[in-house]
Amino acid sequence: MSIPGDKPFQPPKGLGPTEPDFRILIVDDDPVLRRTFPHVLAHPGRSFDETGSIAEAVIRLEQQHYDLVLLDYRLPDASGLTLLDWLVERRRDEAVIIISGEDAIDAAIGALRRGADDYVRKPYHVAQLQRAVESTLHKGALEKANRAMSQRLRASEQLHRYLVESSPDLIFTLDAEGRFSYINPRIKPLLGFERNALMRRPFTTLVMPEDIDRICNLLNQPSRMPGESFNVELRLRCNRGSGFDDCVTVSLTGLPMLAQPGDGRSSGLYGVARDISERKRAEEIISFQAYHDQLTHLPNRVLFKDRLELAIAQAQRRTGALAVMFIDIDRFKLVNDTYGHAEGDALLRAIAARLSATLRRGDTLARLGGDEFTILLPDIKVPEDAEVIATKILDTLAAPIRLSQGDYRATMSIGIALYPRDGTTAEDLTRHADIAMYQVKRSGKNAFRFFDPALNTHHHERIALENDLRNALLRDEFELHYQPQVSVTRRQIVGMEALLRWQHPVLGPLSPNAFIQVAEELGVIGEISRWVMNEACTQLASWRAQGHTGLRMSVNLSPLDFDKRDIVGSITDCLSRHALPPGQIELEITESLMMNDTADAAAKVRELRSAGLSVAIDDFGTGYSALAYLQKFPISTLKIDRSFVRDLDGPNTNPIISAITGIARGFALDIVAEGVEQPEQAAALQLLGCDVMQGYWFARPAPAHEAQQWLSQPAQLFAGH
Repeated sequence: MSIPGDKPFQPPKGLGPTEPDFRILIVDDDPVLRRTFPHVLAHPGRSFDETGSIAEAVIRLEQQHYDLVLLDYRLPDASGLTLLDWLVERRRDEAVIIISGEDAIDAAIGALRRGADDYVRKPYHVAQLQRAVESTLHKGALEKANRAMSQRLRASEQLHRYLVESSPDLIFTLDAEGRFSYINPRIKPLLGFERNALMRRPFTTLVMPEDIDRICNLLNQPSRMPGESFNVELRLRCNRGSGFDDCVTVSLTGLPMLAQPGDGRSSGLYGVARDISERKRAEEIISFQAYHDQLTHLPNRVLFKDRLELAIAQAQRRTGALAVMFIDIDRFKLVNDTYGHAEGDALLRAIAARLSATLRRGDTLARLGGDEFTILLPDIKVPEDAEVIATKILDTLAAPIRLSQGDYRATMSIGIALYPRDGTTAEDLTRHADIAMYQVKRSGKNAFRFFDPALNTHHHERIALENDLRNALLRDEFELHYQPQVSVTRRQIVGMEALLRWQHPVLGPLSPNAFIQVAEELGVIGEISRWVMNEACTQLASWRAQGHTGLRMSVNLSPLDFDKRDIVGSITDCLSRHALPPGQIELEITESLMMNDTADAAAKVRELRSAGLSVAIDDFGTGYSALAYLQKFPISTLKIDRSFVRDLDGPNTNPIISAITGIARGFALDIVAEGVEQPEQAAALQLLGCDVMQGYWFARPAPAHEAQQWLSQPAQLFAGH
């Protein structure tokens, strides 16, 4: 074999750079993307074909050659890896760019190792895709030229020289002592060295210190036979200015050369080094993204679990202890809903920075997703060590966080589980810390709590209740009971309050106090409220058809119902479907809705009143209602809470009721007294100016068929009164 010299070389005629024509095959099951790619990748000399499956792509490839295949990772009939394997098996030379939405690191690395030239993750910028296509086509053009020239190598030494010297890879030869005897011009753009300066110098001059032993072992291996090649990844120095701080990662293929034909001795080495720095960087980025949260750059759930398991193994060997914290930001949804997700992201980054500043060097802070964080505290000696850190975390959030919309004071709920007391596996410790955190949430937030085994039983009961509640509507387990509202002076029923009951298949009948808060936390309260409204309207329509046209139906609403944009339309549509006059429906809301003082809630109450519906404040006087709220919210009725009625044993013994009746008269509001259980209470309420009452003294809540009997014979409610 002839070794090219160092004198300047001109490419043979007909092999200079030209504008090649490129055929591109798009393989994607998304028709929109298949139509979009030719527009965003349009360029003179490029033509595009498209298919929607691997099978169609194989047919196309069997019919003709393509320069580039834009290949979706996941297709209806197989993954993109199948087509990569097909190309390798048939020794095809089409370049392939994988376009994928897969997050798993194995998908990207597997594609690159199967021969993919590039890997673009969805979502991507158009410019990113354009650069990838341009780079791959350019590289493919060079490789295509190299292949074409290699076929003519035996007939043209000049062609061989051009192939070597214009190769995108670094090609060199070493003598028997491992010194450079030839280097192609690629050395200058790749590493920044003049090739003349490296001639007769050892190859190890270019190798980073950490890799020298590895390459020396390969070069000096006694068993290395001439003609037996090897492949190794190395880092080669770069000549950037006056230093050697930078490096390039290459895949080096080495082939020992024979001293003379038929001689078994090696006289040197023929080497080809391909720059794989971009691929290595891509693998590192993909690996980082697989184990870190992209918003905060903290470890994610996978990496946290791995570190926790390692810490548990070390603690077992040393008979040590550790702690796991589960942290949830209080009221984080309020930030997203009020200021937008960009502000929410900024808040998460700020909180992550503050949490990191409070931890020790060996601790691990991770973001599991959303507003949930976990902390691993290895090597704690006593539980008080975890308590100190939890206190520091709460203190570090005392100062407000500056957001673009203004300052925000964040608080956290923290649950703590200890190894080995609270569990010996990563799953148990994380779950128990989560349970403890949940109890903090239920107890008022902005605090920390250690796991207690008693919490586990309660947690399992809560999970079971949640699961049952999700299916209660589907299983038709809800029913309405009705309690009459009576006018004492007229001795007749003026209204019915619809009261929800859950006929639990195991626990039996449950009142709303046992499950409404759970329904609100699960986000299913809206579905339940719609069912209650429809059921109550159906029953009222039935009673009106029987002649009870003056009857009013009271229905309770959750404050969360007013977070729904369509609450007003949903209620008025329900009335229309059942042909009910709006004035015959009274919606009961709580004082907490008014105390939130949201303009949106007040506007929806005004819309309901404008539509003709009555609106009552349930349990009036138990909270912190102010007269100003009665001016903002156009209420029609005040309901006196049973706690005031219970202590009533004379007309002047409860000034609160006197005050409420005075407020009602001043605002021209109706009054209904709840919880009337004794005749003395009814008499006192009458003297105080309250005529409409409900309670056990008249009737307990009962199913519709019993309520029907009261409507037919209302006198029975007043028998003996």
